[in-house]
Amino acid sequence: MRAAVFDRFGEPAEVVRIQDVPTPEPGPNRVRVRMIASPVNPSDLLFTRGRYSIRPTLPASPGFEGVGVVDAAGPGLIGKALVGRRVAVINGEGGNWADFAVVPAFQAIPVPGSLADEQVASFFVNPATVLAMVRHELGVPRGEWLLQSAANSELGKMIVRLGRHDGFKTINVVRRPEAADELHELGADAVIVTADGPIPDQVRRVVGPEGVRFAVDPVGGDIGTGVFESLAPSGTLLAYGSLTGEPIRIDTRLMISGGRVLRGFWLGHFMRSRSKVAAVPLFAQVGRLIRQGVLSTSVGPSFPLDRLPEAVRAAEEPGKPGKVLLRLRASDAAS
Repeated sequence: MRAAVFDRFGEPAEVVRIQDVPTPEPGPNRVRVRMIASPVNPSDLLFTRGRYSIRPTLPASPGFEGVGVVDAAGPGLIGKALVGRRVAVINGEGGNWADFAVVPAFQAIPVPGSLADEQVASFFVNPATVLAMVRHELGVPRGEWLLQSAANSELGKMIVRLGRHDGFKTINVVRRPEAADELHELGADAVIVTADGPIPDQVRRVVGPEGVRFAVDPVGGDIGTGVFESLAPSGTLLAYGSLTGEPIRIDTRLMISGGRVLRGFWLGHFMRSRSKVAAVPLFAQVGRLIRQGVLSTSVGPSFPLDRLPEAVRAAEEPGKPGKVLLRLRASDAAS
């Protein structure tokens, strides 16, 4: 089969190559999935650069999520029941940028035929992260403000739409002024542009002198620092990424005197802390909210696997129209 493989860390367009490798066979309680599509996520690119929270043993293959059809199963009842089913493929070790992927059977999630391949391909990383952070970790109540940076990302847009759905308000940090109009059209309550002044000053002009109680940041560096300094006493910031590779700088006095909290969030840890049974309602909520358009993914250009360098460059273009997909096989009818 064909697979995207890298044997050194670096820029994805330069270090990832398409290679012929043996088609894997599923072991006990595992299934083999004939892949249809897989998105190019920031986590995949950081993984390839050696800057993700998982640092693989080389050679390795990117691709943490995707959609495909189960074509074989190892010993075990769960896997056998999935053969022929279209599934969302959650691959915590990477490897979905390939013709076939082998994953634990419980990480192949059957999906209804009403969901298009493009939505199933991005079923897990962004939608589940949004629900886990906003509803479970922060528990943002109706009427409260949630501050987020990188608000014009696919995940950021989902948070805006979830705010409209759940009744909380969003204040959204962007770097490009032209991104503000799109976010307002989605229902953002407030948008601030980093070039217009310090983030804490702009936030307090919107919400009042105390600041916000809830915030999320995937950027780090100066932007993450500004988000933390926008917190009200007893406020919490979840850092779920570090796109700049730079640390959030903490004024310890803000933590001591005001009880402000900075916590890290990673979906892998969140899911591992819960039983497989507890994951079922989360996936059901994700599917329901995708169908409602709340956690749906804007779809951008798609590329065949042999045009991978173009795909990864397109995924990092500012203002891209939506999620970039790798098309791995022709779509099959869902069972």
